Amino acid sequence: MCLAYETNCCCGKDVAGFHFKDEIMSREVIRKVYCQDCSRDVPFNPKAMIADNGWIIEYEIDVALFQAQRIRPGTVEITPDFIFDEDYCTWRGIYPTDHIDRLAEREAIVKLAKINPRKYLAEIKEWAKSRMERLSQEGWRKAQRSETHPQLGRDLK
Repeated sequence: MCLAYETNCCCGKDVAGFHFKDEIMSREVIRKVYCQDCSRDVPFNPKAMIADNGWIIEYEIDVALFQAQRIRPGTVEITPDFIFDEDYCTWRGIYPTDHIDRLAEREAIVKLAKINPRKYLAEIKEWAKSRMERLSQEGWRKAQRSETHPQLGRDLK
């Protein structure tokens, strides 16, 4: 099970959706979120931040360390990369608004399911593949990761 959460970036222009794998961490691990606009003047601290295609997530590392005690105490280093890449506090999908955009993109294809199931299956597979390729080319971290980890190429929650 995953806990979902949405928050605005620091400038208030954009929203970002998050999920928390196995509810081990919570929204309290997020200190600030910076969109592509408000991240421009933010000094990057790799000990507390993750950068993804112009967006920055700043984590409360002390909170993350406390909450991560349920993972595997002492067996992993709790870093921003670990928190994000292992899905303990990451985008709800491939990028900050993916959970919203993905539904709109799929809507037209899903209509085919009742009319022509075979065409629906072919189109949904092609859509998922081409979408992941596009997102990877755009520079989204999770899409690029799916190229080296094919199991991540599925339509993420």
